[in-house]
Amino acid sequence: MRFQLTDDQVALQAGVRELLARRFGGEALRAAVDAPELDRALWRELGAAGFFSLRVPEADGGVGLGLPEAVLVFEEAGRVLLPGPLVAGHLAAGVVDGAAEGEVVVTGVDPDGLVEWLDAADVVRGEAAGAVPLRSVDPLTPLHRVPGVSGGAVDPVAVLLTAAEQLGTATRVCELAVQHARTRKQFGQPIGAFQAVKHLCAQMLVRAETARAAVYAAAVTADPVDIAAARLLADEAAERGARDCLQVHGGMGFTWECEVHLHLKRAWVRGRRAGGGAESEESLAVDLLA
Repeated sequence: MRFQLTDDQVALQAGVRELLARRFGGEALRAAVDAPELDRALWRELGAAGFFSLRVPEADGGVGLGLPEAVLVFEEAGRVLLPGPLVAGHLAAGVVDGAAEGEVVVTGVDPDGLVEWLDAADVVRGEAAGAVPLRSVDPLTPLHRVPGVSGGAVDPVAVLLTAAEQLGTATRVCELAVQHARTRKQFGQPIGAFQAVKHLCAQMLVRAETARAAVYAAAVTADPVDIAAARLLADEAAERGARDCLQVHGGMGFTWECEVHLHLKRAWVRGRRAGGGAESEESLAVDLLA
């Protein structure tokens, strides 16, 4: 059996990529890093495009699509490092007035007490009293932590959408590594001709495509165990892929002009959201033992 995107899904993915390229390209990304404030105009434009209301039924004013389409959209958001509490905003659509349209910015308290973009939010889902600001490694993800919060139920959809964002980063850093390997020359030839660089790029591609298969499959089954497996693979593909991309770029990968280090930092932050790491491993272990 072959599983392929439908024509409508391909069109949705292309449309979102075009929108983000126009509204949040390379120059906008660097401008956001220099002045890390949430772009309310862009947030409303995302709302108008159906980013947040994608899974809200048409009868309730939403787009009426499903989890597979949401995964495609969040993959594109991860690919360009779109900032903001995207997952929380998506989950709040149809629940919090104004969230679907992007008029209201919603963030949420992670089951482990982590809160993204707290100061920029109009609505906080969960108890954030006493939240303490943290120094975030990612300049585009301001963080707070609520003391005393540890554990709790994790929304599988939030876990999967985070995996989709990680998949976007894994895909993008693979592209960046290949582009650099083709154009950067040493000893009179592109560095991509060297076996060590070829192996790095090949490993990045394998990890990204393995994660893609898992994330897309989990979007279809919506099974919590499938989602846990997809999250583990996507976290690994994003974090290891970004590190390998830095290796291909060498010292210039750490410069402010290069976006590779931003992908690595965002991948680290996403990987600390609830549902990743040990939590997904525990879910898989319980299922295997059962």
